[in-house]
Amino acid sequence: MSTNQPAPASAPAPAPAPVDGAEHDAGAPDARQLRTILIAVCVALMAVIASVSGLNVAQPDLAVEFGASQSTILWIINVYTLTLAALLLPLGAIGDRLGRKPMLITGLAVFGVASAVAGLAPSAGVMLCARLLSGVGAAMIMPITLAVITSTFPEEERGTAIGVWTGVAGGGGILGMFLSAALVDVASWRYLFILPVVLVVVALAMALRSVPNSREHSGHSFDTVGALASVLAVVGLILALQEGPERGWSAPATVIGLVVGIVGAVCFVAWELRRQEASLLDVRLFRERGLAGGSITLLVVFGVQAGIFVVLFPFFQAVLGWSGLLSTLALMPMAVAMMASSGLAPKLAARVNARTAMAVGIALAGAGLALMALVVSADGGYLSILPGMLAMGTGMGLSMTPSTGAITGSLPRERQGVASALNDVTREFGTALGVALLGSLLSAGYRGAIDGRLDGIPRHTADTAREGVANAIEAAPGAGSHARQLVRAAQQSFVDGWQQAMWAGVAVMGVLFVYVLLRGPADTTPATEAGTDKEAAETLSPR
Repeated sequence: MSTNQPAPASAPAPAPAPVDGAEHDAGAPDARQLRTILIAVCVALMAVIASVSGLNVAQPDLAVEFGASQSTILWIINVYTLTLAALLLPLGAIGDRLGRKPMLITGLAVFGVASAVAGLAPSAGVMLCARLLSGVGAAMIMPITLAVITSTFPEEERGTAIGVWTGVAGGGGILGMFLSAALVDVASWRYLFILPVVLVVVALAMALRSVPNSREHSGHSFDTVGALASVLAVVGLILALQEGPERGWSAPATVIGLVVGIVGAVCFVAWELRRQEASLLDVRLFRERGLAGGSITLLVVFGVQAGIFVVLFPFFQAVLGWSGLLSTLALMPMAVAMMASSGLAPKLAARVNARTAMAVGIALAGAGLALMALVVSADGGYLSILPGMLAMGTGMGLSMTPSTGAITGSLPRERQGVASALNDVTREFGTALGVALLGSLLSAGYRGAIDGRLDGIPRHTADTAREGVANAIEAAPGAGSHARQLVRAAQQSFVDGWQQAMWAGVAVMGVLFVYVLLRGPADTTPATEAGTDKEAAETLSPR
């Protein structure tokens, strides 16, 4: 905090005063240390994000290596995301209590060891356990990376730092997929785990040297019941979203997951309302525009982004005939646009306000979706959809950063681990929801379109073609003289399904646009000094 008389240039910066029971390392970081802190947490975040999608490019290799079924391979991939999402809130809160630096260091160590074990795994069982342990380490790392930023950076620099973090969180997955695809193409799937291990080593070295510690001093016991209820809610709901498209929405596993998730969520809300001050997460804060608006925006934006990736990949591979590596490279312009606009978003929000910045981003992303839906065709090629991809990436970057700032700014500094975890849980839920819903719309649109284009195709081949565009192309040689007809029908039907999914995304973004205009946050001034002055108190009041 500033004083009336500035300190001499040669004197060390004054230490920030403890805030609401929060304890911080002595000495405020200088500009050079702040840059090092930002690099350290972003490298750690990149390791976590890259591991979410990296194994997707190696599914066939894993199946051959371990002689495993498709169901087992999907569990190896999904158990990481499921564990990560389930433990974010509890471990974020524990990090607030025990100290954010120790939690970050421990998480990096756990994550690094688990990644090394996964790379050397001799069987599917060992791989599954290693991925689960990686998820535990990732859940320790991810909320702390953002909490370190919001609790360390001064207010005038915090927005820019959050923008960089958001850009890595949004575009890092695509970069990780590209590097993973390159490693699989030129070497082996086992080399996929070199990237996270290297990132962990770099982040660990930088964090030990530069990241300051901060923690909460609380007179209340840890909310164990709330933590367990949150785990049940997240596991049940995400499991249902993952299993629904694969097994069917009426399958026992899907229904059980949904019931467990709903019961867990209801119990969590009821318990948190009862516990009040000592709660894991004060659910009353969702009445505040910043927290509600930021959470809903991130949920929708990440959902649409994840759903679009489900559409784009098979388009590049099955319609354009590209390899996995080239298909991943084709997404890079969108990732670059997203990361660049995430960094620019704080400046836009400062010129206008968070609500306007979010609305502009949502409108631009929606326009990009509409443009792709209008111009896509089996013959149009990559350049026809590139403008829409760039518009969508830019819009998402503009909306993500102020949304993240709104969430973290709604909780005081000593609860930034919880605030960051809530931000991350929202992203994970949005991703699972978008893949499930837009993926289902694409599949339904494809099946509805191809049914009328299978005249003359042998029955067995036609049944295979109905399963998906990749299946149809693989089965085309069995159609005899109708092989070319089948390929063309599958590609055109995929485009029809694409348009159905895109227009659904446009409609969702339109509803979000109206909501943000009416109920979005007016600004994203963080509540990190809550209880110390009038301005901070105002950031927690309804706007």
